[in-house]
Amino acid sequence: MILTGSSGSRAFVRRLNLTQFRNHARLDLETKDAPVCLFGPNGAGKTNILEALSLLGPGRGLRSADLDEMARQAQDGGPFAVAGLLQLGTEEYRIGVGLERLLSGHRRVARMDGKDAGPKELAQTVRLLWLTPAYDRLFAGPAGERRKFLDRLVFAIAPEHAQQATQYEKALRERTRLLADASPDPKWLRLIEAEAAAAGVAMGMARLEAIDALQTFITERPDGAFPKAQLAIDGAFENGLRETPSASEAEANFAQLLHDCRARDSAAGRALDGPHRSDLTAVHTPSGMAAQKCSTGEQKALVVSLILAQARRIASGLPTAKSSGYCGPNPLVLLDEAAAHFDPARRAALCEELLALPGQAWLTGTDQSLFEAFGSRASLFEVSPGNARLIE
Repeated sequence: MILTGSSGSRAFVRRLNLTQFRNHARLDLETKDAPVCLFGPNGAGKTNILEALSLLGPGRGLRSADLDEMARQAQDGGPFAVAGLLQLGTEEYRIGVGLERLLSGHRRVARMDGKDAGPKELAQTVRLLWLTPAYDRLFAGPAGERRKFLDRLVFAIAPEHAQQATQYEKALRERTRLLADASPDPKWLRLIEAEAAAAGVAMGMARLEAIDALQTFITERPDGAFPKAQLAIDGAFENGLRETPSASEAEANFAQLLHDCRARDSAAGRALDGPHRSDLTAVHTPSGMAAQKCSTGEQKALVVSLILAQARRIASGLPTAKSSGYCGPNPLVLLDEAAAHFDPARRAALCEELLALPGQAWLTGTDQSLFEAFGSRASLFEVSPGNARLIE
C-alpha cells in the first residue's frame, strides 16, 4: 500500500492503547490534533509510552529492545499489545503490534486494518522521528551511534534503506565466515562480494541523498533558536561514490576492492572498507566549531535542529531520487526529555517549531512547567504506571 496524500495531510495518533507493556498493565489515551506532553516523575512510564508509539512503525523501536523486555514483568504479565488509531488527513488506519508466544519461542506480530502488515506496509504508513537522552552528546560519542542516527533519518525518507542495510551486513558476515576457511569457494565468495557491493552502494547513495537534502532544508531556514549545522559524511566509501558517474560502476569498484583486500580483511576478521566505516560529522555554523567540541546544550540543540529539518523535509512532499510523487505521510516526532538542557527561550522556540509541523509531536518531561510555552495548544497528561490523566 502506497499512500498518495499531500504535504497538507495532517498526521496524528487519535488513540493509543497499551496492554501489558512495560510498567503499564493497561493504558488508554485519546488525543487531539495537537502536540501531546507527558509529564511525571522518573519511572512513571513516560518513555514507555513513546516506545510503544515507535513500535507502530517497522523495527525494534526507540530502545532497540528485545520483545521479551517490553512485556510487563509483573505476576499477571503476558504477551503485550500496542494498538494505535492513526489519522492521516481524512483517512484512518488501525495498527496493532504485539508479542505472540509460541512453543518454539516468540515473535512480533503486526496488523493494519485487520490484516497482517509487514515492515514495508508499516513504513509507508507511519513515518517516525525520535530523540532520546542517549543522543544528547551524539557528536562526542562513538561513530557507530552517529551511523545509526543517520540511518534512522534516511529510513524515515526511504523505508527500503533498512532492508539494504540488513542485506549488506548479512553479506559481510558471510564473507568474513568464508574468509576464515582454509580454502573458500571462489565462486561463492565473488557472489557474496557482489551482493555486499550492491547493497553497500545503495546504502551509501541513500545516505548522500538524505544528507544533501537535509542540508538544503537547514541552510534555507531563517536563523533562530536552533543552530544551523554544516553536515558531511566522513568516509572514503561515500567520497568515492560522489566521484563515480553511475551506480553500476560504483558496485564494480567496491566488489573489486573487496576482492583485492581479502587477505587483509581475513587477518583483521572483518571488512575494513565500506559504508559501515563511515561517520556523520557536523560543524556548528554560528561558531564554526566542530560539533563534538560544543557544550552538551549546544550539541542537543544541533541534534534537535536536524530532527526538525528532517521532519520539514518529509512534510514537504518532495520526491526522493528513487521515487516519484509524494515521499510519504507527515512524520510523528517523539522527543524524550527534549527540553532538559534548554533555557525558557529555547523551550518556547521548540514549541513553536513543533506546532508548525503537519505531524503530531509527543514530548516527555519531569515537570509540567517545561511545556508551559504551549499554553492551551497542546494536550498535557500526568503519567503514572497504568494511568495518564489529562490536565484540563
